[in-house]
Amino acid sequence: MNKDRLLERFLQYVKIDTTAVEQTDAVPSSPGQLEMGKLLVDQLREMGLEDVAQDQYGIVMGTVPATTDAPTIAFNSHVDTSPDANGKDVKPNVIEDFDGKDITLSGDPSCVITSATCPELLQARGKTIITTDGTTLLGGDDKAGVAIIMEMACFLMEHPEIPHGPVRVLFTCDEEVGRGVDHVDIAKVNATACYNFDGGGSGMVDTETFSADLAIVTIKGINIHPSIGKGRMVSAIRAAGQFVAALPSELSPEQTEGRDGFLHPYQIQGDVAEATIRILLRDFETANLKRYATLLIEHADATSEAFPGSTATVEIRPQYRNMGEGLVREPRAADFAVKAHQLLGCEVEKTIIRGGTDGARLTELGLPTPNLSSGQHNIHSPLEWACLEEMVQAAEVGLEIVKLWAAERV
Repeated sequence: MNKDRLLERFLQYVKIDTTAVEQTDAVPSSPGQLEMGKLLVDQLREMGLEDVAQDQYGIVMGTVPATTDAPTIAFNSHVDTSPDANGKDVKPNVIEDFDGKDITLSGDPSCVITSATCPELLQARGKTIITTDGTTLLGGDDKAGVAIIMEMACFLMEHPEIPHGPVRVLFTCDEEVGRGVDHVDIAKVNATACYNFDGGGSGMVDTETFSADLAIVTIKGINIHPSIGKGRMVSAIRAAGQFVAALPSELSPEQTEGRDGFLHPYQIQGDVAEATIRILLRDFETANLKRYATLLIEHADATSEAFPGSTATVEIRPQYRNMGEGLVREPRAADFAVKAHQLLGCEVEKTIIRGGTDGARLTELGLPTPNLSSGQHNIHSPLEWACLEEMVQAAEVGLEIVKLWAAERV
């Protein structure tokens, strides 16, 4: 793999503001995603890929033409970045031969990446890492994945002697707000398996994710001038506060780990007349999501009773399901990812991820898609950083996966 070229692409991509926007009906949710998609189309065509296009939803697809009779496989990443931190005017900082010491970021001295809070920082000693300046996130989630796939596709086009079937590249939008796969045409992808480069660090093959729903709790009160509010005003804000306070603390992200599920109220908006609470429902056992929804409905009813004149309703929106439930239908997908690491002499571990990826949705829709490491660290934060050597390793893993599928009969 061309290490310098991969880095150059990554730095180019992170400077494009592709922050996803949750509360909009626009598809994609931000114009920067279309801008980046157009750039990827131009670059893929320049490489010589076939059937390269960006559709009306911002989704980019292209195909590295087959060099032998083998199954079609796909590689996926998303172009959008998280709305959890500013993604505009990203100023990446490249540190070569990193000394392993804590890093004070130049744009905000209060932002310090430490090995105490991010132990893998010590493992990056001697490598090339990329940080932000502390005023924005980096966007390694998932522009590291995009750069990895682009370098891998370019390498395959430069080396037609490598045997492989059709290799599909798929870049999606709005993964960070749960809509990354909403408009993907699985029949058009037409692959036996897919690999999603959207994981942290290196050497991990995520074979299970949370199953996930979104709950939107709407509380309606009665607004009136506070000077005459006695016995007449019903504050939706106060009701919302009581609703959140009543949620079981043992089901919070702060108190759960491993395979534990949780309820995570992450946003409250509103005023006296109306307030909304957005709550993430997460569990590795899909059946538990119904139990969490029932609990929220019970709390909504209790809130309405505690605040006479108010109403509290709960809307549940399905998001994605545990990819483990679908990967069993095509065990080669994960097995080849593990074997690819082993062939390279890299440590590898099958893992679970306490979050979701496009891979979970693609798997649910019938395209088995394990999630692979892509050199990301401290994601969704101004303290985010990425490791170039881990990105290169990920591209090499992808290449070995391509070779393994080439040995399979169509």
